[in-house]
Amino acid sequence: MVSGTVSKRVICLYRVSTLGQVEKDDIPMQKQACQEFCTRQGWEIVDSRSEKGVSGYKTSANNRDAIQDIREAALRKEFDILLVFMFDRLGRKEDETPFIVQWFANHGIEVWSVMEGQQRFETHVDKLMNYIRFWQAEGESEKTSQRVKTRHGQITQEGHFRGGTVPFGYRLEHQGRVNRKGTPLGELVIDEQESAVIRTIFDRYVNFGYGTFRICNYLAEQGMNNRDGKRFTNTTIQNILRRETYVGILKCGESRSDVIPEIQIIPQDLFDRAQEIFAQRSTDYADRRIPMNTKGNALLSGNIFCGHCGARLTLTTNGKKYQRKDGNVTITPKTRYVCYNKTRHPELCDGQTGYTAKKLDSVVEAVILKIFQKVLNLPREELIEGQFDSRLADLNVQLVRAKAELKAAVEVREALEGELIKVIQGTSILSREMLNSKYAEAQNKVVLKQESVDRCQRELEDSKALLDSIRKQYENLETWSAVFSDSAIEVKKMIVAQIISAVRVSRDYKIDIDFNISFEQFGVEM
Repeated sequence: MVSGTVSKRVICLYRVSTLGQVEKDDIPMQKQACQEFCTRQGWEIVDSRSEKGVSGYKTSANNRDAIQDIREAALRKEFDILLVFMFDRLGRKEDETPFIVQWFANHGIEVWSVMEGQQRFETHVDKLMNYIRFWQAEGESEKTSQRVKTRHGQITQEGHFRGGTVPFGYRLEHQGRVNRKGTPLGELVIDEQESAVIRTIFDRYVNFGYGTFRICNYLAEQGMNNRDGKRFTNTTIQNILRRETYVGILKCGESRSDVIPEIQIIPQDLFDRAQEIFAQRSTDYADRRIPMNTKGNALLSGNIFCGHCGARLTLTTNGKKYQRKDGNVTITPKTRYVCYNKTRHPELCDGQTGYTAKKLDSVVEAVILKIFQKVLNLPREELIEGQFDSRLADLNVQLVRAKAELKAAVEVREALEGELIKVIQGTSILSREMLNSKYAEAQNKVVLKQESVDRCQRELEDSKALLDSIRKQYENLETWSAVFSDSAIEVKKMIVAQIISAVRVSRDYKIDIDFNISFEQFGVEM
Protein backbone atom coordinates (compact mmCIF):
# COMPACT_ATOMS: atom_id res chain seq x y z
CA MET A 1 0.00 0.00 0.00
CA VAL A 2 1.35 3.44 -0.96
CA SER A 3 2.05 5.64 2.09
CA GLY A 4 -0.52 8.36 2.72
CA THR A 5 -3.33 6.70 0.76
CA VAL A 6 -6.48 5.18 2.25
CA SER A 7 -6.80 1.45 1.62
CA LYS A 8 -9.94 0.38 -0.23
CA ARG A 9 -12.31 -1.76 1.83
CA VAL A 10 -13.26 -5.12 0.33
CA ILE A 11 -16.08 -7.61 0.93
CA CYS A 12 -15.42 -11.02 -0.61
CA LEU A 13 -18.14 -13.42 -1.76
CA TYR A 14 -17.34 -17.13 -1.97
CA ARG A 15 -19.85 -19.65 -3.42
CA VAL A 16 -19.95 -23.31 -4.37
CA SER A 17 -22.94 -24.84 -6.12
CA THR A 18 -22.87 -28.33 -4.59
CA LEU A 19 -21.93 -29.88 -1.28
CA GLY A 20 -19.46 -32.00 -3.22
CA GLN A 21 -17.50 -28.85 -4.01
CA VAL A 22 -17.46 -27.99 -0.30
CA GLU A 23 -15.84 -31.36 0.40
CA LYS A 24 -13.24 -30.61 -2.28
CA ASP A 25 -12.25 -27.42 -0.38
CA ASP A 26 -13.34 -25.11 -3.18
CA ILE A 27 -14.15 -22.25 -0.79
CA PRO A 28 -10.71 -22.24 0.93
CA MET A 29 -9.17 -22.11 -2.56
CA GLN A 30 -11.33 -19.07 -3.42
CA LYS A 31 -10.43 -17.40 -0.12
CA GLN A 32 -6.71 -17.83 -0.65
CA ALA A 33 -6.89 -16.46 -4.20
CA CYS A 34 -8.89 -13.41 -3.06
CA GLN A 35 -6.56 -12.70 -0.14
CA GLU A 36 -3.47 -12.86 -2.34
CA PHE A 37 -5.17 -10.61 -4.92
CA CYS A 38 -6.06 -7.99 -2.27
CA THR A 39 -2.49 -8.06 -0.93
CA ARG A 40 -1.12 -7.32 -4.39
CA GLN A 41 -3.61 -4.47 -4.86
CA GLY A 42 -3.06 -3.01 -1.41
CA TRP A 43 -6.70 -3.49 -0.38
CA GLU A 44 -8.11 -4.47 3.02
CA ILE A 45 -10.67 -7.28 3.37
CA VAL A 46 -13.16 -6.03 5.95
CA ASP A 47 -15.74 -8.83 5.65
CA SER A 48 -16.71 -11.91 3.62
CA ARG A 49 -19.72 -14.08 2.90
CA SER A 50 -19.77 -17.80 2.00
CA GLU A 51 -22.53 -19.75 0.27
CA LYS A 52 -22.29 -23.53 0.40
CA GLY A 53 -24.38 -25.72 -1.88
CA VAL A 54 -26.17 -22.73 -3.48
CA SER A 55 -26.79 -22.83 -7.22
CA GLY A 56 -26.23 -19.50 -8.96
CA TYR A 57 -28.30 -20.79 -11.87
CA LYS A 58 -31.35 -22.12 -10.00
CA THR A 59 -31.46 -19.74 -7.01
CA SER A 60 -32.63 -16.15 -7.39
CA ALA A 61 -30.58 -13.40 -5.74
CA ASN A 62 -33.68 -12.46 -3.76
CA ASN A 63 -33.44 -15.85 -2.05
CA ARG A 64 -29.71 -15.67 -1.34
CA ASP A 65 -28.99 -14.23 2.10
CA ALA A 66 -25.37 -13.42 1.27
CA ILE A 67 -26.31 -11.18 -1.68
CA GLN A 68 -28.97 -9.40 0.39
CA ASP A 69 -26.52 -8.81 3.28
CA ILE A 70 -23.90 -7.37 0.91
CA ARG A 71 -26.51 -5.08 -0.68
CA GLU A 72 -27.46 -3.71 2.74
CA ALA A 73 -23.80 -3.16 3.58
CA ALA A 74 -23.39 -1.25 0.29
CA LEU A 75 -26.28 1.05 1.23
CA ARG A 76 -24.56 1.72 4.57
CA LYS A 77 -21.28 2.57 2.70
CA GLU A 78 -19.37 -0.10 4.65
CA PHE A 79 -17.08 -1.15 1.77
CA ASP A 80 -15.75 0.01 -1.60
CA ILE A 81 -15.13 -3.20 -3.56
CA LEU A 82 -17.05 -6.45 -4.01
CA LEU A 83 -14.53 -9.17 -4.90
CA VAL A 84 -15.21 -12.68 -6.17
CA PHE A 85 -12.91 -15.39 -7.51
CA MET A 86 -14.82 -15.42 -10.83
CA PHE A 87 -17.87 -13.40 -11.84
CA ASP A 88 -20.06 -16.50 -12.10
CA ARG A 89 -19.78 -16.73 -8.27
CA LEU A 90 -22.24 -13.81 -8.26
CA GLY A 91 -24.74 -15.92 -10.22
CA ARG A 92 -25.50 -17.46 -13.60
CA LYS A 93 -28.94 -16.06 -14.39
CA GLU A 94 -28.83 -14.02 -17.59
CA ASP A 95 -32.03 -12.13 -16.73
CA GLU A 96 -30.87 -11.16 -13.24
CA THR A 97 -27.13 -11.32 -12.48
CA PRO A 98 -25.98 -8.57 -14.96
CA PHE A 99 -28.35 -6.15 -13.25
CA ILE A 100 -27.09 -7.13 -9.79
CA VAL A 101 -23.56 -6.23 -10.90
CA GLN A 102 -24.78 -2.94 -12.35
CA TRP A 103 -26.75 -2.22 -9.14
CA PHE A 104 -23.52 -2.32 -7.10
CA ALA A 105 -21.71 -0.13 -9.65
CA ASN A 106 -24.57 2.41 -9.56
CA HIS A 107 -24.20 2.57 -5.77
CA GLY A 108 -20.49 3.37 -5.93
CA ILE A 109 -19.20 -0.18 -5.41
CA GLU A 110 -16.48 -1.51 -7.69
CA VAL A 111 -17.06 -5.14 -8.74
CA TRP A 112 -13.88 -7.17 -9.25
CA SER A 113 -12.98 -10.75 -10.12
CA VAL A 114 -9.61 -12.30 -9.32
CA MET A 115 -9.54 -14.03 -12.68
CA GLU A 116 -11.27 -11.43 -14.90
CA GLY A 117 -10.48 -8.02 -13.44
CA GLN A 118 -12.96 -5.17 -12.92
CA GLN A 119 -16.41 -5.02 -14.49
CA ARG A 120 -16.92 -1.42 -15.66
CA PHE A 121 -20.03 0.37 -16.93
CA GLU A 122 -18.48 3.45 -18.53
CA THR A 123 -19.48 2.67 -22.12
CA HIS A 124 -22.19 0.80 -24.01
CA VAL A 125 -19.57 -1.84 -24.81
CA ASP A 126 -18.93 -2.35 -21.07
CA LYS A 127 -22.67 -2.90 -20.47
CA LEU A 128 -22.93 -5.28 -23.41
CA MET A 129 -19.91 -7.30 -22.22
CA ASN A 130 -21.47 -7.49 -18.75
CA TYR A 131 -24.63 -9.03 -20.21
CA ILE A 132 -22.74 -11.39 -22.55
CA ARG A 133 -20.58 -12.69 -19.67
CA PHE A 134 -23.60 -13.88 -17.65
CA TRP A 135 -25.47 -15.05 -20.73
CA GLN A 136 -22.50 -17.34 -21.42
CA ALA A 137 -22.40 -18.42 -17.75
CA GLU A 138 -26.08 -19.40 -17.82
CA GLY A 139 -25.49 -21.28 -21.06
CA GLU A 140 -22.66 -23.21 -19.44
CA SER A 141 -24.92 -24.05 -16.48
CA GLU A 142 -27.63 -25.27 -18.83
CA LYS A 143 -25.14 -27.42 -20.74
CA THR A 144 -23.69 -28.80 -17.51
CA SER A 145 -27.18 -29.54 -16.22
CA GLN A 146 -28.11 -31.25 -19.47
CA ARG A 147 -24.93 -33.34 -19.43
CA VAL A 148 -25.65 -34.45 -15.87
CA LYS A 149 -29.27 -35.31 -16.73
CA THR A 150 -28.20 -37.20 -19.83
CA ARG A 151 -25.62 -39.22 -17.90
CA HIS A 152 -28.08 -39.99 -15.12
CA GLY A 153 -30.54 -41.13 -17.77
CA GLN A 154 -27.93 -43.39 -19.34
CA ILE A 155 -27.05 -44.91 -15.96
CA THR A 156 -30.75 -45.60 -15.35
CA GLN A 157 -31.31 -47.15 -18.78
CA GLU A 158 -28.32 -49.41 -18.16
CA GLY A 159 -30.12 -50.72 -15.07
CA HIS A 160 -27.90 -49.14 -12.43
CA PHE A 161 -28.88 -47.15 -9.35
CA ARG A 162 -27.84 -43.53 -9.95
CA GLY A 163 -27.55 -42.57 -6.28
CA GLY A 164 -29.63 -40.81 -3.66
CA THR A 165 -31.78 -42.28 -0.92
CA VAL A 166 -32.14 -46.06 -1.24
CA PRO A 167 -35.86 -46.91 -1.57
CA PHE A 168 -37.42 -48.85 1.30
CA GLY A 169 -37.31 -52.53 0.41
CA TYR A 170 -33.73 -52.43 -0.89
CA ARG A 171 -30.14 -52.06 0.24
CA LEU A 172 -26.93 -51.21 -1.62
CA GLU A 173 -24.35 -53.85 -2.40
CA HIS A 174 -20.98 -53.38 -4.12
CA GLN A 175 -20.75 -55.74 -7.09
CA GLY A 176 -17.60 -54.46 -8.81
CA ARG A 177 -18.85 -51.32 -10.57
CA VAL A 178 -16.70 -48.21 -9.99
CA ASN A 179 -16.82 -44.58 -11.14
CA ARG A 180 -14.14 -42.73 -13.11
CA LYS A 181 -12.13 -42.16 -9.93
CA GLY A 182 -12.22 -45.82 -8.95
CA THR A 183 -14.75 -45.33 -6.13
CA PRO A 184 -16.97 -48.42 -5.69
CA LEU A 185 -20.62 -47.85 -6.65
CA GLY A 186 -23.51 -49.68 -5.06
CA GLU A 187 -26.20 -51.70 -6.83
CA LEU A 188 -29.76 -52.12 -5.55
CA VAL A 189 -30.52 -55.52 -4.08
CA ILE A 190 -33.72 -56.65 -2.38
CA ASP A 191 -33.73 -56.46 1.41
CA GLU A 192 -35.78 -59.48 2.50
CA GLN A 193 -37.10 -57.96 5.73
CA GLU A 194 -38.12 -54.64 4.19
CA SER A 195 -39.49 -56.22 1.02
CA ALA A 196 -41.86 -58.30 3.15
CA VAL A 197 -43.37 -55.03 4.38
CA ILE A 198 -43.73 -53.79 0.77
CA ARG A 199 -45.59 -56.99 -0.19
CA THR A 200 -47.87 -56.61 2.82
CA ILE A 201 -48.70 -53.01 1.86
CA PHE A 202 -49.70 -53.97 -1.70
CA ASP A 203 -51.63 -57.03 -0.52
CA ARG A 204 -53.69 -55.08 2.00
CA TYR A 205 -54.33 -52.25 -0.47
CA VAL A 206 -55.29 -54.36 -3.50
CA ASN A 207 -56.73 -57.59 -2.11
CA PHE A 208 -58.23 -56.38 1.16
CA GLY A 209 -59.21 -52.86 0.09
CA TYR A 210 -57.44 -51.15 2.97
CA GLY A 211 -56.97 -47.40 2.69
CA THR A 212 -53.56 -45.91 3.41
CA PHE A 213 -54.45 -44.84 6.96
CA ARG A 214 -55.75 -48.33 7.73
CA ILE A 215 -52.54 -49.83 6.32
CA CYS A 216 -50.52 -47.59 8.68
CA ASN A 217 -52.52 -48.93 11.64
CA TYR A 218 -52.21 -52.52 10.44
CA LEU A 219 -48.43 -52.30 10.04
CA ALA A 220 -48.09 -50.77 13.50
CA GLU A 221 -50.16 -53.61 14.97
CA GLN A 222 -47.90 -56.15 13.24
CA GLY A 223 -44.77 -54.43 14.53
CA MET A 224 -43.68 -53.37 11.05
CA ASN A 225 -41.88 -50.01 11.20
CA ASN A 226 -39.76 -47.86 8.90
CA ARG A 227 -35.96 -47.79 8.95
CA ASP A 228 -35.95 -45.36 11.85
CA GLY A 229 -38.06 -47.75 13.87
CA LYS A 230 -41.02 -45.38 13.64
CA ARG A 231 -44.57 -45.84 12.45
CA PHE A 232 -45.22 -45.49 8.70
CA THR A 233 -47.08 -42.35 7.64
CA ASN A 234 -49.98 -42.07 5.23
CA THR A 235 -47.84 -40.13 2.73
CA THR A 236 -45.09 -42.76 2.80
CA ILE A 237 -47.62 -45.52 2.05
CA GLN A 238 -48.97 -43.52 -0.89
CA ASN A 239 -45.46 -43.02 -2.29
CA ILE A 240 -44.67 -46.72 -1.94
CA LEU A 241 -47.85 -47.72 -3.78
CA ARG A 242 -46.97 -45.40 -6.69
CA ARG A 243 -43.27 -46.29 -7.02
CA GLU A 244 -42.42 -48.31 -10.15
CA THR A 245 -39.10 -49.41 -8.67
CA TYR A 246 -40.99 -52.24 -6.96
CA VAL A 247 -41.84 -53.86 -10.31
CA GLY A 248 -38.14 -53.74 -11.21
CA ILE A 249 -38.07 -50.50 -13.24
CA LEU A 250 -35.57 -47.72 -12.48
CA LYS A 251 -36.55 -44.17 -13.49
CA CYS A 252 -34.73 -40.87 -13.86
CA GLY A 253 -36.79 -38.07 -15.40
CA GLU A 254 -37.97 -39.34 -18.77
CA SER A 255 -35.45 -42.20 -18.78
CA ARG A 256 -36.42 -45.64 -17.56
CA SER A 257 -34.85 -49.07 -17.54
CA ASP A 258 -36.32 -52.33 -18.74
CA VAL A 259 -37.73 -54.60 -16.04
CA ILE A 260 -34.85 -55.87 -13.89
CA PRO A 261 -36.01 -59.23 -12.43
CA GLU A 262 -33.35 -59.14 -9.69
CA ILE A 263 -34.97 -56.12 -8.02
CA GLN A 264 -38.66 -56.88 -8.71
CA ILE A 265 -40.61 -57.12 -5.46
CA ILE A 266 -44.17 -56.70 -6.80
CA PRO A 267 -45.59 -58.35 -9.96
CA GLN A 268 -46.69 -55.94 -12.69
CA ASP A 269 -50.39 -56.90 -12.57
CA LEU A 270 -50.57 -56.26 -8.81
CA PHE A 271 -48.91 -52.85 -9.27
CA ASP A 272 -51.30 -51.97 -12.15
CA ARG A 273 -54.28 -52.93 -10.00
CA ALA A 274 -53.01 -50.62 -7.24
CA GLN A 275 -52.87 -47.72 -9.73
CA GLU A 276 -56.44 -48.48 -10.86
CA ILE A 277 -57.63 -48.38 -7.25
CA PHE A 278 -55.83 -45.06 -6.73
CA ALA A 279 -57.69 -43.60 -9.70
CA GLN A 280 -61.03 -45.05 -8.65
CA ARG A 281 -60.73 -43.60 -5.16
CA SER A 282 -60.74 -40.13 -6.71
CA THR A 283 -64.01 -38.35 -5.92
CA ASP A 284 -64.68 -37.51 -9.57
CA TYR A 285 -64.01 -41.01 -10.95
CA ALA A 286 -67.11 -42.15 -12.86
CA ASP A 287 -66.54 -45.90 -13.32
CA ARG A 288 -65.83 -46.88 -9.73
CA ARG A 289 -65.19 -50.61 -9.22
CA ILE A 290 -64.03 -50.73 -5.64
CA PRO A 291 -66.18 -50.70 -2.48
CA MET A 292 -66.61 -47.43 -0.62
CA ASN A 293 -64.89 -49.17 2.29
CA THR A 294 -64.08 -52.73 3.37
CA LYS A 295 -64.74 -52.34 7.07
CA GLY A 296 -67.56 -54.22 8.75
CA ASN A 297 -69.29 -57.47 7.80
CA ALA A 298 -71.79 -56.15 5.23
CA LEU A 299 -70.90 -57.33 1.71
CA LEU A 300 -72.53 -54.55 -0.30
CA SER A 301 -71.83 -51.37 1.65
CA GLY A 302 -71.37 -48.46 -0.74
CA ASN A 303 -72.89 -49.92 -3.91
CA ILE A 304 -76.43 -50.90 -2.90
CA PHE A 305 -79.43 -48.69 -3.72
CA CYS A 306 -83.17 -48.52 -3.07
CA GLY A 307 -85.11 -49.98 -6.01
CA HIS A 308 -88.00 -47.56 -5.38
CA CYS A 309 -86.42 -44.11 -5.01
CA GLY A 310 -82.80 -44.75 -6.09
CA ALA A 311 -81.24 -43.50 -2.85
CA ARG A 312 -78.09 -45.20 -1.59
CA LEU A 313 -78.75 -47.59 1.29
CA THR A 314 -76.74 -47.01 4.46
CA LEU A 315 -75.77 -49.47 7.17
CA THR A 316 -77.24 -49.45 10.65
CA THR A 317 -76.49 -51.82 13.50
CA ASN A 318 -78.62 -52.37 16.58
CA GLY A 319 -78.51 -54.98 19.30
CA LYS A 320 -81.35 -57.22 20.39
CA LYS A 321 -81.24 -58.22 24.04
CA TYR A 322 -81.80 -61.80 25.20
CA GLN A 323 -82.19 -62.84 28.85
CA ARG A 324 -80.20 -66.02 29.54
CA LYS A 325 -81.14 -68.63 32.16
CA ASP A 326 -78.22 -67.59 34.33
CA GLY A 327 -79.65 -64.07 34.52
CA ASN A 328 -77.08 -62.44 32.25
CA VAL A 329 -78.10 -60.46 29.18
CA THR A 330 -76.79 -61.29 25.71
CA ILE A 331 -76.86 -58.59 23.02
CA THR A 332 -77.00 -59.90 19.46
CA PRO A 333 -76.10 -57.21 16.90
CA LYS A 334 -78.33 -56.95 13.85
CA THR A 335 -77.07 -55.18 10.72
CA ARG A 336 -79.50 -53.72 8.17
CA TYR A 337 -79.33 -51.76 4.91
CA VAL A 338 -81.61 -48.74 5.38
CA CYS A 339 -83.04 -46.33 2.79
CA TYR A 340 -82.08 -42.77 3.69
CA ASN A 341 -85.13 -41.24 2.00
CA LYS A 342 -87.56 -43.61 3.69
CA THR A 343 -86.19 -42.81 7.16
CA ARG A 344 -85.70 -39.04 6.71
CA HIS A 345 -88.08 -38.10 3.86
CA PRO A 346 -90.79 -40.81 3.69
CA GLU A 347 -92.74 -38.87 1.09
CA LEU A 348 -89.92 -39.50 -1.38
CA CYS A 349 -89.96 -43.32 -1.17
CA ASP A 350 -92.80 -45.86 -1.27
CA GLY A 351 -90.50 -48.85 -0.56
CA GLN A 352 -89.70 -50.52 2.72
CA THR A 353 -87.39 -48.95 5.25
CA GLY A 354 -84.65 -51.53 5.40
CA TYR A 355 -83.35 -54.98 4.57
CA THR A 356 -81.47 -57.46 6.72
CA ALA A 357 -77.86 -57.38 5.58
CA LYS A 358 -77.21 -61.07 6.18
CA LYS A 359 -80.22 -62.14 4.10
CA LEU A 360 -79.54 -59.76 1.19
CA ASP A 361 -75.81 -60.50 1.16
CA SER A 362 -76.50 -64.24 0.98
CA VAL A 363 -78.74 -63.73 -2.07
CA VAL A 364 -76.06 -61.72 -3.92
CA GLU A 365 -73.35 -64.16 -2.87
CA ALA A 366 -75.39 -67.04 -4.28
CA VAL A 367 -75.76 -65.16 -7.59
CA ILE A 368 -71.99 -64.65 -7.81
CA LEU A 369 -71.23 -68.31 -7.09
CA LYS A 370 -73.74 -69.34 -9.74
CA ILE A 371 -72.04 -67.04 -12.26
CA PHE A 372 -68.66 -68.56 -11.45
CA GLN A 373 -70.05 -72.03 -11.95
CA LYS A 374 -71.65 -71.20 -15.30
CA VAL A 375 -68.66 -69.39 -16.75
CA LEU A 376 -66.03 -71.88 -15.65
CA ASN A 377 -68.03 -74.89 -16.88
CA LEU A 378 -67.78 -73.61 -20.46
CA PRO A 379 -64.78 -74.45 -22.75
CA ARG A 380 -62.05 -71.97 -21.83
CA GLU A 381 -60.37 -71.16 -25.16
CA GLU A 382 -63.61 -71.33 -27.13
CA LEU A 383 -65.16 -68.89 -24.68
CA ILE A 384 -62.23 -66.45 -24.92
CA GLU A 385 -62.16 -66.60 -28.72
CA GLY A 386 -65.91 -66.03 -28.85
CA GLN A 387 -65.68 -62.94 -26.69
CA PHE A 388 -62.72 -61.72 -28.74
CA ASP A 389 -64.70 -62.04 -32.01
CA SER A 390 -67.67 -60.30 -30.40
CA ARG A 391 -65.48 -57.44 -29.18
CA LEU A 392 -63.85 -57.02 -32.61
CA ALA A 393 -67.29 -56.86 -34.25
CA ASP A 394 -68.41 -54.27 -31.71
CA LEU A 395 -65.27 -52.17 -32.34
CA ASN A 396 -65.85 -52.25 -36.11
CA VAL A 397 -69.39 -50.97 -35.59
CA GLN A 398 -68.05 -48.23 -33.32
CA LEU A 399 -65.42 -47.29 -35.91
CA VAL A 400 -67.97 -46.98 -38.72
CA ARG A 401 -70.19 -44.82 -36.51
CA ALA A 402 -67.23 -42.68 -35.35
CA LYS A 403 -66.09 -42.08 -38.96
CA ALA A 404 -69.60 -41.02 -39.97
CA GLU A 405 -69.82 -38.61 -37.05
CA LEU A 406 -66.34 -37.24 -37.87
CA LYS A 407 -67.35 -36.64 -41.50
CA ALA A 408 -70.48 -34.77 -40.41
CA ALA A 409 -68.47 -32.64 -37.96
CA VAL A 410 -65.90 -31.76 -40.66
CA GLU A 411 -68.68 -30.74 -43.06
CA VAL A 412 -70.13 -28.38 -40.44
CA ARG A 413 -66.70 -26.86 -39.84
CA GLU A 414 -66.12 -26.38 -43.59
CA ALA A 415 -69.51 -24.69 -43.95
CA LEU A 416 -68.56 -22.26 -41.20
CA GLU A 417 -65.23 -21.59 -42.93
CA GLY A 418 -67.20 -20.64 -46.05
CA GLU A 419 -69.40 -18.37 -43.96
CA LEU A 420 -66.25 -16.66 -42.68
CA ILE A 421 -65.54 -15.36 -46.21
CA LYS A 422 -69.04 -13.89 -46.33
CA VAL A 423 -68.42 -12.13 -43.01
CA ILE A 424 -65.26 -10.58 -44.44
CA GLN A 425 -67.22 -9.51 -47.54
CA GLY A 426 -70.03 -8.17 -45.36
CA THR A 427 -72.70 -10.47 -46.88
CA SER A 428 -73.22 -12.86 -43.96
CA ILE A 429 -76.22 -12.69 -41.65
CA LEU A 430 -73.95 -13.91 -38.80
CA SER A 431 -71.90 -11.55 -36.67
CA ARG A 432 -68.17 -12.12 -36.34
CA GLU A 433 -68.57 -12.93 -32.63
CA MET A 434 -71.31 -15.51 -33.26
CA LEU A 435 -69.32 -17.12 -36.08
CA ASN A 436 -66.19 -17.34 -33.93
CA SER A 437 -68.16 -19.06 -31.20
CA LYS A 438 -69.79 -21.55 -33.59
CA TYR A 439 -66.50 -22.26 -35.35
CA ALA A 440 -64.70 -22.96 -32.05
CA GLU A 441 -67.50 -25.32 -31.08
CA ALA A 442 -67.34 -27.09 -34.46
CA GLN A 443 -63.54 -27.39 -34.28
CA ASN A 444 -63.74 -28.89 -30.80
CA LYS A 445 -66.29 -31.44 -32.03
CA VAL A 446 -64.01 -32.43 -34.92
CA VAL A 447 -61.15 -33.01 -32.47
CA LEU A 448 -63.32 -35.19 -30.21
CA LYS A 449 -64.67 -37.26 -33.13
CA GLN A 450 -61.15 -37.73 -34.49
CA GLU A 451 -60.05 -39.01 -31.07
CA SER A 452 -62.90 -41.54 -31.14
CA VAL A 453 -61.85 -42.76 -34.59
CA ASP A 454 -58.19 -43.01 -33.50
CA ARG A 455 -59.13 -44.93 -30.35
CA CYS A 456 -61.18 -47.51 -32.25
CA GLN A 457 -58.44 -47.93 -34.84
CA ARG A 458 -55.78 -48.40 -32.15
CA GLU A 459 -57.83 -51.07 -30.39
CA LEU A 460 -58.51 -52.89 -33.66
CA GLU A 461 -54.85 -52.74 -34.67
CA ASP A 462 -53.67 -53.94 -31.26
CA SER A 463 -55.72 -57.13 -31.34
CA LYS A 464 -53.11 -58.99 -29.25
CA ALA A 465 -53.57 -56.55 -26.37
CA LEU A 466 -57.34 -56.96 -26.68
CA LEU A 467 -57.07 -60.75 -26.59
CA ASP A 468 -54.70 -60.55 -23.60
CA SER A 469 -57.20 -58.30 -21.81
CA ILE A 470 -60.04 -60.79 -22.33
CA ARG A 471 -57.81 -63.68 -21.25
CA LYS A 472 -56.83 -61.75 -18.11
CA GLN A 473 -60.49 -61.10 -17.31
CA TYR A 474 -61.23 -64.81 -17.57
CA GLU A 475 -58.22 -65.67 -15.39
CA ASN A 476 -59.50 -63.20 -12.79
CA LEU A 477 -62.83 -65.05 -12.75
CA GLU A 478 -60.96 -68.33 -12.24
CA THR A 479 -58.97 -66.86 -9.35
CA TRP A 480 -61.99 -65.25 -7.72
CA SER A 481 -63.99 -68.46 -8.05
CA ALA A 482 -61.26 -70.45 -6.30
CA VAL A 483 -60.89 -68.12 -3.30
CA PHE A 484 -64.27 -66.39 -2.91
CA SER A 485 -66.09 -68.78 -0.54
CA ASP A 486 -63.20 -69.06 1.94
CA SER A 487 -62.00 -65.45 1.78
CA ALA A 488 -62.12 -62.81 4.51
CA ILE A 489 -64.98 -60.32 4.18
CA GLU A 490 -62.58 -57.59 2.96
CA VAL A 491 -61.45 -59.79 0.07
CA LYS A 492 -65.03 -60.72 -0.79
CA LYS A 493 -65.96 -57.03 -0.94
CA MET A 494 -63.11 -56.28 -3.35
CA ILE A 495 -64.15 -59.20 -5.61
CA VAL A 496 -67.83 -58.23 -5.55
CA ALA A 497 -66.96 -54.62 -6.44
CA GLN A 498 -65.03 -55.89 -9.49
CA ILE A 499 -68.03 -57.89 -10.70
CA ILE A 500 -70.99 -55.74 -9.61
CA SER A 501 -71.34 -51.99 -10.08
CA ALA A 502 -74.69 -51.60 -8.29
CA VAL A 503 -77.42 -53.62 -6.61
CA ARG A 504 -80.98 -52.26 -6.42
CA VAL A 505 -83.31 -53.92 -3.95
CA SER A 506 -87.10 -53.55 -3.72
CA ARG A 507 -89.85 -54.89 -1.49
CA ASP A 508 -89.70 -58.58 -0.63
CA TYR A 509 -85.99 -58.66 -1.50
CA LYS A 510 -86.43 -58.38 -5.24
CA ILE A 511 -83.03 -57.45 -6.63
CA ASP A 512 -81.68 -55.99 -9.86
CA ILE A 513 -77.92 -56.20 -10.45
CA ASP A 514 -75.73 -54.09 -12.75
CA PHE A 515 -72.58 -55.99 -13.71
CA ASN A 516 -69.19 -54.57 -14.60
CA ILE A 517 -68.49 -57.63 -16.73
CA SER A 518 -70.51 -58.52 -19.82
CA PHE A 519 -71.26 -62.14 -19.00
CA GLU A 520 -73.37 -62.48 -22.13
CA GLN A 521 -70.09 -62.32 -24.09
CA PHE A 522 -68.93 -65.31 -22.06
CA GLY A 523 -72.04 -67.19 -23.18
CA VAL A 524 -73.90 -66.75 -19.87
CA GLU A 525 -77.40 -65.29 -19.95
CA MET A 526 -78.15 -63.16 -16.93
